[in-house]
Amino acid sequence: MKTILLASAAAALFTAPAFAQESVGSVGLGYAHTDTEGLKTDGATLDGVAAVKVAPEWTVTVNGSVAYADSDFGDDTVGAAAAHLTKTFGSDLRAGAFAGVSDIGGENYFSVGGEVQKYLLSATLTGVVAYTDLDGADAWTFGGDAAYYVNPSLRLNAGVSYNNVDVDSVGEIDAWAYGVGAEYQLDNSPFSLFGSWQRVSLNDVDVDSDNFVVGARYNFGGTLQSLDRAGANLGRTLAGLPGLRGF
Repeated sequence: MKTILLASAAAALFTAPAFAQESVGSVGLGYAHTDTEGLKTDGATLDGVAAVKVAPEWTVTVNGSVAYADSDFGDDTVGAAAAHLTKTFGSDLRAGAFAGVSDIGGENYFSVGGEVQKYLLSATLTGVVAYTDLDGADAWTFGGDAAYYVNPSLRLNAGVSYNNVDVDSVGEIDAWAYGVGAEYQLDNSPFSLFGSWQRVSLNDVDVDSDNFVVGARYNFGGTLQSLDRAGANLGRTLAGLPGLRGF
């Protein structure tokens, strides 16, 4: 099953540029460093997203990622993929649903949920509600993200989410995820540079995990802000636990 999931994620990644004439989106490569109470992990991530307008008010967005991580306990490769169907209401509101699958620790997790985006003159507000079925547990995620565009090619954003995980053998565990990020698209170029920091705090077991990512991205179909408003940034906010919603 893991092989199938990784293949699906890779297909989502490399389908994006292949259909660039009909869609908008991006493909990115990043370096990731995670510090969990002194346990450090280094790795690389490859992600892609493509959004296609299937009707005047309807958009299908697909995204996927493949990540490699190396630590003192060994290395692992995980994948994730998701599909979104959203509808625009006027020129400043988008809402819809998504379904995703992730591989974490050799187990496959399935997520479904709803999402909404409000477009302002220089900002995008995103809200997400998701349910995830894990092996021996389930989780609810409620999150939000605010992105401010200094200009159409420079985005600053911050996000936070509350996550309730009900584990069969342990009980309920509450987690908060919050972070900040930035991305800059080079002048007269489809390439952009990005960086982000996110902390996940498990309150019930007193564990904090910090994740740092820096990288570069190839964008097709417009500026960062226009891609955002076309539905090509769904799944790439800081409004949830990494990987828990299928992206």
